[in-house]
Amino acid sequence: MAYKIVASQCSVCGACEFECPNGAISLKGDVYVVDPQKCTECEGHCDTPQCAVVCPMEGTCVPA
Repeated sequence: MAYKIVASQCSVCGACEFECPNGAISLKGDVYVVDPQKCTECEGHCDTPQCAVVCPMEGTCVPA
């Protein structure tokens, strides 16, 4: 399973993009999106998905 970013809650701060160890997060238009083909929920890198950890908007980076 991959994570997703709830567009309506995203503040477009960019914190998640820089923390993603797989390069799965990128800016598309005016919102960040997660590429489900690249997202491993940070397995093998961290104990918890880093997008959810660093996001300042609670409930924005969530399991898809």
